[in-house]
Amino acid sequence: MRNVQSVIAAGLALVLGMPATNTPLQAANHREAPITALDHKADITDFFAFVSYNGSQAANQRPTKATFILCVDPLLEPANGPNYFPFDSGILYEIKIDNNHDAVEDIIFQVQFDTEQRLPSLFTTMAGAGDGIKTPANSPAPIAPGTLLVPPQIKDFDSPGLGQRQPYRITMIKGGNATTFTNIGGKPLYAVPANAGPRTLDYPALYKAGTYSLPNGINVFAGTVDDPFWIDLGATFDTLNLRTLGSGIPAVLTDDEDKAATNFASDTVSGYGVNAIAIEVPIEMLTTTGRVEAATVPAATIGAWGTTSRPRLTVRRSPNPLTAVGDLRQVQRMGQPLFNELLIGTGSKDKFSMSQPKDDAQFASFALDPVLARIVNAAYNGVVAIPNAPRVDLVPLVTYAPPIAAPGTPGGPIADILRLNTGVPATPPAQANRLGLIAGDAAGYPNGRRLMDDVTDIALRVVVGGVLVTGFNKFPNNKLGDGVNVNDAAYKTEFPYLADCPSGRDRRHLDPGEPGGGPIK
Repeated sequence: MRNVQSVIAAGLALVLGMPATNTPLQAANHREAPITALDHKADITDFFAFVSYNGSQAANQRPTKATFILCVDPLLEPANGPNYFPFDSGILYEIKIDNNHDAVEDIIFQVQFDTEQRLPSLFTTMAGAGDGIKTPANSPAPIAPGTLLVPPQIKDFDSPGLGQRQPYRITMIKGGNATTFTNIGGKPLYAVPANAGPRTLDYPALYKAGTYSLPNGINVFAGTVDDPFWIDLGATFDTLNLRTLGSGIPAVLTDDEDKAATNFASDTVSGYGVNAIAIEVPIEMLTTTGRVEAATVPAATIGAWGTTSRPRLTVRRSPNPLTAVGDLRQVQRMGQPLFNELLIGTGSKDKFSMSQPKDDAQFASFALDPVLARIVNAAYNGVVAIPNAPRVDLVPLVTYAPPIAAPGTPGGPIADILRLNTGVPATPPAQANRLGLIAGDAAGYPNGRRLMDDVTDIALRVVVGGVLVTGFNKFPNNKLGDGVNVNDAAYKTEFPYLADCPSGRDRRHLDPGEPGGGPIK
């Protein structure tokens, strides 16, 4: 405890006296900064880090691997052909790991994509149907009747109807040494395309084919999937006009609503896709000791975040390939699912996106008196009381400290990175609690972040309700929520965990006022 208090005191010494800045509420990391509102391909929507689990897992099963998922390019409408949503070959995607508690990367996983246009004369990047479609008897010349015009349904990455194909490579940099991971047999790794629809492609088959097991126990996946985030985005951006549900108090859930694995308000992200990169790594490759450590050992806790970077100059001169010149410059980073979007003021968001976690003390004043909490307090006429500033209860979320890290772990600098204690066993999926650590689920956010963690409700309760402060873990503060408790699509219980991309032909966006969309009020 003394170490934690010294970290808090050091943080306060660095940041007290910095001016407060107004900040609006944002959703996950979907277009949360001015720069990424313009550069969607470089926009990190979500970042996840958790001890891997499976559907048949027993409680307290010994941890063996950790999974990291980087999602980019927000709110992809699956029906939006003909080009769909390739990864940007001009972007370097990186997942960074700090394992010695100084908020500086010690291990980097770099991912880069190439793009092949295999059907340059076709108006769309994907075409397929059944066993193929031949021209009819009245086909005009010069294409003779009986000619195969539409190729068979796309079922693998060699299918002739897959006009746009993206091979990619993954490199690990550790201790100054670069290791490029190769597929077994030397075949390329391919990204799974968007789900154009059931006639065109067998998306589940491609998802399976695009989930690769590599040497050294590493598994990888890249592709367009269901956006794993969920939130009542419309109510949020209407100046926190969150819906009034069973409690009769805006933004406050009843006990039954809080426990339910269903939604009582509209999931604005429902039916949309996102591009995701997932890497599963043996834990011994991540720790400083090279072992799977017990949760009580400081070396068990690591930090993780994702970044996107571009060369300083990009030249597009069709039909020539893209030309990138100059040093790489970071466009965005993401660790915590709330820091930039919920706390950082709009005037500082681009600077934050391009800076390094170890320098985050310059932004810490935003967490010491969050404008978000004051807005909720005012908007609901004081019904939700908030703690006094400075909010030192939030500082341990941006240091290596209990209850995530073991006592005695060096706190390190204030930094927006996810801390993951790799010694804490994963909670079996059927027993996982959407409210994570604050609900007693030791494997949940903010101990890393799983797909099923309801970071919107957790943020409302921790940042606004102050439930970590003595006297504030009570109604209504501990029942704050947007009424969206689960994702619209079920996650998988095996790597890479992400749900299938919605079908472009048959996708469904749930709206307020309809079944499953919650009330308009």
